[in-house]
Amino acid sequence: MMKKISLLTLGAALIAVPVLAAPGVGAKADSDGNGTVTRAEAQAGATAMFAKMDANGDGKLDATDRAAKRAEMQAQAFERLDANKDGNVSKAEWDQASADRAAKRGEKRAEAGEPGKRDGHRMGGHRGKRGGHHGGPGGRGGMMKADTDGDKAISQAEFQTAALARFDAADANKDGQVTAEERKAQRGAWKAKHDAPPVPPAGE
Repeated sequence: MMKKISLLTLGAALIAVPVLAAPGVGAKADSDGNGTVTRAEAQAGATAMFAKMDANGDGKLDATDRAAKRAEMQAQAFERLDANKDGNVSKAEWDQASADRAAKRGEKRAEAGEPGKRDGHRMGGHRGKRGGHHGGPGGRGGMMKADTDGDKAISQAEFQTAALARFDAADANKDGQVTAEERKAQRGAWKAKHDAPPVPPAGE
């Protein structure tokens, strides 16, 4: 008998999907498409992102919004996997999706000239502390740093402040705009910090 995976079961498998991204200076904020992001574009982008992330429209981002976003992403993932739309994901559908993802990763690495890497069990999105789920540039750790008053929720003002702080940090030459090179440098700096070994406590 062919094994089936229900939406609830799939939810557990996809629990590590990125949920709420921190306000950043991504290329999407470049509204005029000229290759640079101005401070005004960063602010406008943060406003649009906040509105999209505020699932219940209460003017703040909190656990309720995270749960709603997670449920939405899990439902979308299930819909993509359920090729025959019978309300279940068979093992064959799961395996096919895994193969498709592995093929796409291989193509991207080939285009980037990177050596092959073992993909292993990453179908569910488990990638250690990389990416959006933990402390990366767009991760939950970055999000919660925006909660300056410690009330476990992020107001639109806090979100805007965090977005502009990230813009100012990326704007290396302080000319009021962030180029693709500056964005790349910011990502590189974060990666170097992330990959650095932890500093042992004093006295050890």
